[in-house]
Amino acid sequence: MKSQNFYDRPGFDRAGHLRREQGWLLERIADKKSQLVPIWRSRNLVADAQQPTLTTISMDTSLLERSPVLVFLGLINEVAHFAIDLSAESEPPLKEFGSFEDLRRIGPLLPRDEGSLMAFARAHMTWHKRHLFCGVCGSATESREGGHVRVCKNENCNSHCFPRIDPAVIMLIHDGKDRVVLGRKKTMQPGQHSILAGFVEPGESLENAVAREIFEEVGLEITDIEYHSSQPWPFPANIMLGFTARATTFDLTVDYNELEGGAQWFSRDFLKNSPENDTFRLPRRDSISRRLMNEWIDS
Repeated sequence: MKSQNFYDRPGFDRAGHLRREQGWLLERIADKKSQLVPIWRSRNLVADAQQPTLTTISMDTSLLERSPVLVFLGLINEVAHFAIDLSAESEPPLKEFGSFEDLRRIGPLLPRDEGSLMAFARAHMTWHKRHLFCGVCGSATESREGGHVRVCKNENCNSHCFPRIDPAVIMLIHDGKDRVVLGRKKTMQPGQHSILAGFVEPGESLENAVAREIFEEVGLEITDIEYHSSQPWPFPANIMLGFTARATTFDLTVDYNELEGGAQWFSRDFLKNSPENDTFRLPRRDSISRRLMNEWIDS
């Protein structure tokens, strides 16, 4: 089995069978040993931003009152951990415990299992904010089952909504020799390039999504499509499905609506000696894009 990607190494028990045990959850909420994992405007709390680790707070009912939702994340050494959302605070709270940092910045610095828990908490709060109202009748929804389902308050509807993730394929396309296609979006860091990616459409297989996205974005036809691995990517709510494939055509026709910064072929030698500055840099170290590229470069 391949080694796991960032945000996919849980060192905790999700204990999904306990989410419906309301009595047990209430006992854990009353237990001072239980821990809170605070989120503020999609940022995670860490005691030290330079050497970040998971920072939790012992159960505090005053904090619960400031959060619109409480999510049971799971157990670490039999201790219950809950996520809370303090985004309504006008300024970052809990300054005595540390600072709220963007997981996209600190993710590569975190211990893998802690990063997984923090990503889990972040993703859940994003989902709750986006599903305050029923998609069927428009009525308000409420959190149930430890924060893992939202139920419409309209008794005539009673629709249940569960956390959703958006599947996206991400693929390293090579020429069968020593070149790979990389593209650039203006939202990336200066000089940053990445392999290509796109969302899977309804009624579409993953392999067909890979081929379609590559043809739409750079006009290439491909073969030898092979699955590599997947990665949770809570920015905001994706699952990245990694593939490799070989191009059978080589002239790029770039869709600049998708890749505003363009796309081109890069050689293995060039990538091995990437300057990692504003002229050219590889993807973030915590991304599946970087892992796919590193493995290809070293192959």
